[in-house]
Amino acid sequence: MKLFLLFLALVSWPSLVSGLLGLGRLQSIAVTGKLTCNGQPAKDVKIKLYEKEKIKDIKLDEMYTDASGSFHVSGSKTEITNIDPKVNIYHRCDRTAPCYRKLGITIPDQYITSGGVPRKTYDIGTLNLGNIYYGETVDCIN
Repeated sequence: MKLFLLFLALVSWPSLVSGLLGLGRLQSIAVTGKLTCNGQPAKDVKIKLYEKEKIKDIKLDEMYTDASGSFHVSGSKTEITNIDPKVNIYHRCDRTAPCYRKLGITIPDQYITSGGVPRKTYDIGTLNLGNIYYGETVDCIN
């Protein structure tokens, strides 16, 4: 048990140090885009913005697409190293099963800005959720 706790402390030390001691720098990210499902706006699709961590990702923002399929998420986190943001899209385009298709998109480092207010926005453009994307998975609990 002690070995496991030591392992957890070592792999998550940057977050622990920045969170407990206030070290690090405040970094922010913003992401926007538009989603369609085979030519129709994909409304009410769940979008979550995360900061990837070794053990458990930290949710920075969550929203649903509007009637036009558009979304905008943003968030910030204090971290010693660069944050590693990603957006997860949970949808049922072309799917009648109870579970969601999950598409994860890693945000490039050049869109991370210092401070609590994003100065740049990463635009994923318009995505057709009817397509099958590399790395897409199925998620029943999101």
